Amino acid sequence: MSYLGVGVSPGNVPVYHGTVMKVVDRRIRLVELVLRCVICGLGVLAAVLVGTDTQVREIFSIQKKAKFTDMKALVFLVVANGIAAAYSLVQGVRCTVAMLKGSVLFNKPLAWAIFSGDQMMAYLTVAAVAAAAQSAVLAKLGQPELQWMKICNMYGKFCSQVGEGIASALLVSISMVVLSCISAFSLFRLYGGSKAKNGARW
Repeated sequence: MSYLGVGVSPGNVPVYHGTVMKVVDRRIRLVELVLRCVICGLGVLAAVLVGTDTQVREIFSIQKKAKFTDMKALVFLVVANGIAAAYSLVQGVRCTVAMLKGSVLFNKPLAWAIFSGDQMMAYLTVAAVAAAAQSAVLAKLGQPELQWMKICNMYGKFCSQVGEGIASALLVSISMVVLSCISAFSLFRLYGGSKAKNGARW
């Protein structure tokens, strides 16, 4: 039995479902906002570190310039982190507005949209980090069987800055995975709340 968000437990103790949900939602929103700010900042940092990285070496009187566009995996990393940063900025503004208004997320279509977006961003950032990390290992260690050189022996500064960018991108991907779990919780608790209310009516 429930009335205006107040349920009665088997022990006849009133339980205020609405108040509890608001407290939980406020804490979730706070964690979500912090993570989105971290993703936005680190995403921009990773994109800038990799995107602006260049080094010129003179080999046999010929100047060779290393830049991130020489490796498609690094281009993917820059684009993915730029998209993740922009997406997190938009979602961070949404979280801030919702916290200021004190509203609780009851809109299932909106919850599904956030969940889907977070899932896509998580897959995108993880894939970008994996591809960039694999290319970085090849550049660092080479591939003797295929006679691929250790590029980092010639372009040490370039590889060091790329490594810093990949490290930042790794933190972005981990944060996005955590965020996707939070958005999944926020979505599926709405269905759990509906079942609880239906049970209370009986």
